[in-house]
Amino acid sequence: MAMPPHLLRLIVSCRKIAAEVTAPCSSTVVAMASSDEPEFLVQNYLWRNRFPRPRLSWDSRVASRVGEKLALRLRGIGVFAVEVDLGQEPSRLSHFRRSAVSLFGSFERAGVHVAGSEKLEYP
Repeated sequence: MAMPPHLLRLIVSCRKIAAEVTAPCSSTVVAMASSDEPEFLVQNYLWRNRFPRPRLSWDSRVASRVGEKLALRLRGIGVFAVEVDLGQEPSRLSHFRRSAVSLFGSFERAGVHVAGSEKLEYP
């Protein structure tokens, strides 16, 4: 019997984007990355002090970098495939879903396969 794949969940808001991967048999987080990490602090500060203020404090470049960092952490612990939480993704607002495309793309470029992303429709 094959073990179920690790589950990828995205946590998005107008202030940050975070991605976490949970173990297949439990809800234990095995790796995560977020736009709140020290690498993004200067950029976050600059975005908050811009005028006019942008709608989001992050963009697709930040989402891509978060995905790349998480993929590298997953490869470090021996995880090379994850599955998208399909119950959560279709209910997202379209401007959040567009950035998820770049996050999934950075996973693939870093060598971690994302199962289920092809089933999602992005505008």
